[in-house]
Amino acid sequence: MARLVPETDAGEPVLTGTTALTRAAYGVSVTETTHPQHGDGTRSPEYRLFRNALRGLRQDLFHDPFAYRPLPPRRTDGPFVRRLPGRLRQAAQHLPHAVVGATALLALAVGSVSGGPPGGDVPALLSGLLCAVPVLATLVRPIGAFWLSLVVTPLVAIINGDGSDWPWMPGAFVCHLAVLIVVALRSRPRTAAWMWALTCVYGFLSDVAFSGSYYYTNSGPMMVTSAFALLVVCLWYVRHAAQEKVTAQQTVTAHERSRRTLLEERTTIARELHDVVAHHMSVVAIQAEAAPYRVENPPPELERAFTTIRENAVAALTELRRVLGVVRAEDYEAPDAPQPTLADLDALLDNVRAAGLSVEKAVTGAVRELPPGVELSAYRIVQEALSNSLRHASGATARVEVSYVLGGLGLRIVNGPMPEFSSVKSSPGAGHGITGMRERVSMLNGEMTAGPTDDGGYEVAVFLPVTVPKEGDA
Repeated sequence: MARLVPETDAGEPVLTGTTALTRAAYGVSVTETTHPQHGDGTRSPEYRLFRNALRGLRQDLFHDPFAYRPLPPRRTDGPFVRRLPGRLRQAAQHLPHAVVGATALLALAVGSVSGGPPGGDVPALLSGLLCAVPVLATLVRPIGAFWLSLVVTPLVAIINGDGSDWPWMPGAFVCHLAVLIVVALRSRPRTAAWMWALTCVYGFLSDVAFSGSYYYTNSGPMMVTSAFALLVVCLWYVRHAAQEKVTAQQTVTAHERSRRTLLEERTTIARELHDVVAHHMSVVAIQAEAAPYRVENPPPELERAFTTIRENAVAALTELRRVLGVVRAEDYEAPDAPQPTLADLDALLDNVRAAGLSVEKAVTGAVRELPPGVELSAYRIVQEALSNSLRHASGATARVEVSYVLGGLGLRIVNGPMPEFSSVKSSPGAGHGITGMRERVSMLNGEMTAGPTDDGGYEVAVFLPVTVPKEGDA
């Protein structure tokens, strides 16, 4: 037997259980329909808009309205606050709290002066306290302060009892307007719109219910004044949100630009080191091919060993060329000359002097040949540091110090301050020099410091470690 459930709005019984299965078994088509009240597909856009609006009202003003939300301190990194002295800057953190407290005192004063019957001190003080409490409540429970302000408004009117202003007495007027502004600043424009709408509903109901008892109503002034105040707050909120979005986008863009610069510098280093490694691998291949001819009647095992060395060197060269094809830029052209070393440093200094930078060189320690990667990186670091001096300190003097020590190589490039009256203007440059130098130093597990000097110049200090081969190492 089929079980009948309650009928739908259209009067059709809904069959469930064995009835639906029986229809399907006998080939009877079962069409599942969605009633307009059980789905959104057949609802009108106006209905969905109204339902979403009510959902927003419930979420903003009715869901946990008395939640504890203390007002956070003010940020001190603004363009004006960060210029203040230490104590004033710390005090500026609590400026919003002080403003709310001062507004509460104003509501207390206005409510006390205009509240209560003539000559009644206690009702006047009570009226002022009722006007001040909702304003203070915005510091910890903003949404609850709005509802508290609506509750306080008729109480202040009853205490006042003269019927001069309805429904907002002067103290209640100041209180409710302050609460609307503070809560709107602490929430969002949608919440501000709902508070204004509920205030309008309250004013309308008050005018309708007590129109015969009071000869004057100030609902109109409250609506107009609060509308303009909330409009200004909403415009500020939208502008502030747009600024935060732009700042976040700029931060992401700067991060991506820095990351792209880093990858470009690493690609450049990889291309240069390819030439160094390829040169040495070519030498290994040539020597392995010529070695058997230098020995009279070499054994077959030695010939096979040199053949294997040559094949491995050629295979490594092939892989290096394939890797270079991946990191090569579209406009990259292979250099005609070998990669520079520290032996070419004098020619570099001559070119820099010809460009207008007065530079001197000092070498300490026992000059010796270093690994090719160290030589190339040291040359590029000096070259980039001097290029930065040309761009940012035109007309200054520079000094290059190269120190050969037991554990590696030390570099120090320092330029003096730019002359006060210089006929040569500095060029901003691309700003990638320090990044490239740090990448080269990091690749060799070295150390680097870069920063301004006490006299207004700039200094770059680098140490590149070089492992000293021990006796007996193959």
